[in-house]
Amino acid sequence: MPSPRNVRAQPVPTAVGIGLRPPHFGHVREQRPAVPFFELHSENFFCAGGALWDAFDAVRRDYPISLHGVGLSLGSADPLDAGHLGKLRELVRRTEPALLSEHVCWGAIGARHYNDLLPLPYTDEALDVMVAHVGQLQDALGRRVLVENVSSYLQFAHSTMPEWEFLAALAARSGCGLLLDVNNVYVNSVNHGFDAHAFLTGIPAAAVGELHLAGFQRKEGRGGPLLIDTHDRRVNPAVWALYADTLAVLGPRPTLIEWDRDLPDFAVLEDEARLATKYLDVHAESHAAVAA
Repeated sequence: MPSPRNVRAQPVPTAVGIGLRPPHFGHVREQRPAVPFFELHSENFFCAGGALWDAFDAVRRDYPISLHGVGLSLGSADPLDAGHLGKLRELVRRTEPALLSEHVCWGAIGARHYNDLLPLPYTDEALDVMVAHVGQLQDALGRRVLVENVSSYLQFAHSTMPEWEFLAALAARSGCGLLLDVNNVYVNSVNHGFDAHAFLTGIPAAAVGELHLAGFQRKEGRGGPLLIDTHDRRVNPAVWALYADTLAVLGPRPTLIEWDRDLPDFAVLEDEARLATKYLDVHAESHAAVAA
């Protein structure tokens, strides 16, 4: 019989999963809720074993798993951290996740690490760095990686292209996929004053492998509202509307409910997933009818 750590993860279905955080591990192991897939943060499992590993093994025996990294700093001017990359490679080897993702951002430079996913200038130089680092990551892991658009609260004056054009070029040149965070598209569209629909139509639909949904906080300032991607509340109605538009433009995709701070009862996450499933089912039926 194979070791639990050699059990291949099942494929992620085109359905709505939930971001699984350690406080909910016990509930999932005991109750085995009817969730299509779970996503976990890669860095939480950069360890040789222990209770968290045992919980992870138990969950992935029963559910498809997506691993989502937050610390590789793909957009940094520094080389990729060889130690971090090695730990991620070992984690992927041991767990064989169905999906693997990281972020289009930077968060470390000169051995200094920041507790945030910081935005890039959208320039040819930054694109070259991202293409090289994503290529290095995919070569090291021997697999395609999805990269996620991040929320931001400032723009670089010397950017030469819109965010969606940068993402499209990154996918085309590196061969990576895109993890489209619908909440981040909406947050940035309000913060920076662009048309969210232009973002959706400006990225290659075939490259999008997963969607994220989360909650944000709204702050009022002298220059107008500022939306902050907090992952600490239910999905906003405006983001639900944009999710419907996203499905209409891109077609049905595996979708994840993210909630990282002030975690509610697991039932609240299931309720959010049920609502997302209603949107997904409508567009799955629509796309099936068109195909027929």
